[in-house]
Amino acid sequence: MLALTLAVGLGFGPVALAGAAPPTGLRAAAPGQDEEGGTPALRAQLEAASKGYLDAKSALARSVKRQQQLGSQLKTVEAELTVRGAKVDEIAGVAYKSGRLSPVSALLNSTSPGGFLDRVAALDAVATNEDRALRDLLETRDQAANTRLALDGEIREQRKQVTVMAKRKDQAEQALTVANEKASVSGGGSNRGTSSANATPAKRNSDGSWPSESCSVNDPTPASGCITPRTLHALQQAKAAGFTRYVSCHRPSGSGEHPKGRACDFAAQKGGFGGVASGGDRTYGNNLSAYFIRNADNLAVLYVIWFKQIWLPSSGWKSYSGGNGDPSSDHTNHVHLSVY
Repeated sequence: MLALTLAVGLGFGPVALAGAAPPTGLRAAAPGQDEEGGTPALRAQLEAASKGYLDAKSALARSVKRQQQLGSQLKTVEAELTVRGAKVDEIAGVAYKSGRLSPVSALLNSTSPGGFLDRVAALDAVATNEDRALRDLLETRDQAANTRLALDGEIREQRKQVTVMAKRKDQAEQALTVANEKASVSGGGSNRGTSSANATPAKRNSDGSWPSESCSVNDPTPASGCITPRTLHALQQAKAAGFTRYVSCHRPSGSGEHPKGRACDFAAQKGGFGGVASGGDRTYGNNLSAYFIRNADNLAVLYVIWFKQIWLPSSGWKSYSGGNGDPSSDHTNHVHLSVY
């Protein structure tokens, strides 16, 4: 973290608190470690796993929606098929009972030129009507068959995405298991907070997927640099929900999402990033992490880290390794948020 004296306001401008000691930055990382704990390899695994999980989840939702639409369409087509089939059966039944009058006989039985022309017109109308009824029946049957094939395709797609989600879940949990075993990490106690606030959903593509975003807007926190529009949205929504303590987002160094403008650190203490949060500060961190989890779908949350634990959209809370023994890398003085 860089400058860490931020009171999040409407303009996200820095505000120095009277009597507050200047907040300190993250302690220097050990070789192979990230400034916030863990390794670059672990961060890359978690990012890939969570993004893959969210992508598959979006694809599954799209497929379920298409399946519902196709199911409704199939009911309509099958109803039309019944009506058109009955019409063709009726035409066939009349022809069977009364005998079909051949065109030659109909024309020879004409008693006048006018009658002849009338018979020609009548024969043409009958033929056209019968042809249309048969053609409509065949087209409706084809439409029903194609709709059933499309439904079968959506079912296969859903099975595929469920499999992908399971693999991504295993990928994240395996990476954490290996890292935690190496670091001999134990959990940091209960991180369960409460939040009833609902965040305004971030913008999605028309198909429900998350659009690709670059680090393109100014970081309004003292960290400066840039963040993505979706990160800014999460920052603003947290502030609107009442979480207004110090925040730092962009960081040019380290691994993970900070250098990409897709992560923010939210201090638990009023005066910035200090020692291990306790009492009301611990409750503040619990409630803030609960807010991000409650609104994970709306804010495109990749993961949340707080008090030696990480919350993943695929797995919930898990122990998080790699702390350097200080409050910043152990995440005991701030809540880390990464977004898609």
